[in-house]
Amino acid sequence: MAQKKKPVSRRRFLKQSAAASTVFALPTIIPGSAMGADGAVAPSERIVVGGIGLGPRGSYVLSEFLKFPQAQFVAIADCQRSRRDKVKGMVDEHYKSKDCVTYRDMFDVLGRDDIDAVLIATGDRWHTLAAITAARAGKDIYCEKPCSMTIQESRALADNVNLYGRIYQAGTQRRSIGNFMLALEMAQTGKLGKLTEVHANTLHPGTSAQWLPEEPEPAPEECDWDRWLGPAPWRPYNSKYVAGRWRGHYDFHGGGILEWGAHTVDLCQLANSADDTAPIEYVPNESGVTCTYANGVKLIMRDHDWLGLGTCSVRFVGEDGWVETGDSGAMKIEPDSLLSEKKVFTRVGTSAYTHVANFLDCVRSRRLTRANASAAGQSHIVCHAAYIAWQLGRTLKFDPVKEEFAGDEEANRMRSRATRAPWTV
Repeated sequence: MAQKKKPVSRRRFLKQSAAASTVFALPTIIPGSAMGADGAVAPSERIVVGGIGLGPRGSYVLSEFLKFPQAQFVAIADCQRSRRDKVKGMVDEHYKSKDCVTYRDMFDVLGRDDIDAVLIATGDRWHTLAAITAARAGKDIYCEKPCSMTIQESRALADNVNLYGRIYQAGTQRRSIGNFMLALEMAQTGKLGKLTEVHANTLHPGTSAQWLPEEPEPAPEECDWDRWLGPAPWRPYNSKYVAGRWRGHYDFHGGGILEWGAHTVDLCQLANSADDTAPIEYVPNESGVTCTYANGVKLIMRDHDWLGLGTCSVRFVGEDGWVETGDSGAMKIEPDSLLSEKKVFTRVGTSAYTHVANFLDCVRSRRLTRANASAAGQSHIVCHAAYIAWQLGRTLKFDPVKEEFAGDEEANRMRSRATRAPWTV
């Protein structure tokens, strides 16, 4: 795709800031042109893609990108040599070439005029900053979840993506998985009757503030520890962090509500047609939070009493029936009169294929993706607000328009986190 873009250097990024109003729309159909049909695609028509921080999940999503002839992956930036080399080997084997370029610095990828889009799958601490930097560089963005670490980052993400006119797809792929889409359709079209409750399968919210023991820091070429930390507060190096053990540590992670809620709360938002708002009340309990929307629908975040239909389950309850489904693809529907809605689904919640297809189609059409920045940012705001209520252990009232808590200065201070210079949003 030939489209002139002004590169963003590290220096230029540090001087830029922006804000914009949000917009929302939801495409419902994936044209066949995005589904990787057989046949060669002219180089001038290919979407050229680069990667930033591709570990296990990122490598999997990349494998899905490689199935589409309209996408051409050309470069990987990662602060760990082992991951750079693994991605290069994977890409070169796919294309039967040695052309995939490796970089340690994401600005080398973002500065390339020939790259149209980036796949971002760093740790959570980098997601918002990397996506905003990519948007300012004129790149379209597929970014793994969670998309943000705070309410403030969620808003900044949506505002910047919209301001720069970029296509953004959050890695909340369950919006593109058949069983979840069917459950959503049943909730949105009145087949369950008037919606009363939406239930989100979340993990226990708690995180740890403890540091792992200090270990000798590797050479930057092997693992650039300063760049790995990025906007997170400094702490001594430990190899377990870079091997994926950063989850559960507060400085790097938004807790169990955000970990699965980025998927399940996100689906509940859509079931309630609430992609442009948030609940107005948050009541914490031992292992989750119960929220209430302005329309009276209850959002119940819980880690227990599910039907065993797979991880990241959701339940939508109406006055005339309910549906529950999860990553197994199985569904439980009541009453029996609705059982005709059940179908067999070949893709489950971890599959990114149809979500990548939707992204690539929207890069071409310039339509909003299923998990666009406004929708993803809004569902993340809900998760962050719930986590704040759980941390404080008290009921909070929330204004979805002002995005602030009513009469609670402590809670309002928790809408953002301090970030390590120079990596600020």
